[in-house]
Formats: sequence, C-alpha cells, structure tokens
Amino acid sequence: MNPGIHAMTSANRLMIADFLESLDATAWTVPTLSAGWTVQHMAAHFVQPMLVGFGRFLLVSVRYRGDTDRTVDHFTRRLARRPRPELISLLRAHAGDRLDPPRVGPMGPFAETCVHLRDIARPLGLDADVPREHWRILLGYLTAPGAAPALTPPGRLAGLRLTATDLDWSAGEGAPVSGPVEALGMAATGRPAALSDLSGPGVEMLRTRIT
Repeated sequence: MNPGIHAMTSANRLMIADFLESLDATAWTVPTLSAGWTVQHMAAHFVQPMLVGFGRFLLVSVRYRGDTDRTVDHFTRRLARRPRPELISLLRAHAGDRLDPPRVGPMGPFAETCVHLRDIARPLGLDADVPREHWRILLGYLTAPGAAPALTPPGRLAGLRLTATDLDWSAGEGAPVSGPVEALGMAATGRPAALSDLSGPGVEMLRTRIT
C-alpha cells in the first residue's frame, strides 16, 4: 500500500467538500451513477463510515441477513435526511479520519473518494476529479492479484490489456482497452457510463462483464 494513502484520502475528502458546496440545490437532487442515490445520498455516504462504528454497522446488518450493500444503503438514507450544509461540515470535520475497513483496508476509503466523486460529477457534466496520479495508484490496486472483489469482482479484467492515454500506465494481458485513466478506473469498478470514453477490441468484452 502507498504510505501516503491516508493523506491522499484526506485531501480528496476536503476537495469533495468544496465541490459539494459549489453545487446548487437542484444539483443535489440529480441521480448519480450509483443506482438509487442522488447527490444528497452520495454526500451522506461519504461520511457514513466515519459516523457509523463497526459494531453498530454489524448489528444493523443482521436485519438485512448480512447483506453489506443493503446495510450501507440503510445508513446512507438515514444520514441523507440531514441538511446539506451539515453533511459538508461533517465531511470536512472528518476528512482526516483514518479508516481501515475489513478486507479492503485504507484502499477502500481512498477508492471511494476517487470513484464516488466521478459518480456525482459525470451525470452533472462536470470535470471535478481527483489527480490522475490517484487513479494510477487505484488502478494498480484493482489490477493486482487478489484485489478487493467488492471493487472489481474476480474475472472482470481477465484477458484485457488496459492502457491509459493520458499518462504512462498499463496493466494486464489480452484484448486492448485504452482511454483516459479516469475512464479505465470507472469501468474497472463497474460503471458502464465510462465505456464510451474507451476504445479497443476489449471494450465489448468489458461491457458484457459489467452490464
């Protein structure tokens, strides 16, 4: 793991807080790339890991028979009832929190700052993004053996050669897929909206795996 991952995660959270503050009330109601969640929900999701302890999360997950996604949705929707300024303030206040979730470790929260910012910005047609170097680090993690299946299920990137067109990075062997590093990262984490920014014989293979 990159030793500066916590610092990058904190910096991204502060940048995301500024971005959210720049949006008007209408933008907060726009659906994101995460099905069923608006920008308001996503803002709440950013602070959910810092406000909901593991014990409380585990207790509520019993209600959903251990389904992590449904448990996360439960807490996100509850937190999303809070006013927009409060969510932004909480994100700033907890930007420096160091989280170490089971199975994904610090890379999980880091990945969320990269991917979820674009989950918001892409539908709004905005360019807000983390630094490209952050995407390089995340893609290195996603394409490494044993990467967290919650982010990139096993087999999704098998037989593909991913190549960034906006920095010097590539990984994998097989059918070529090329494009901006952000689009590669979004596609690797299951966002079909990013596929139109990619090219190469492997794009259709990737499309069938994420749609």
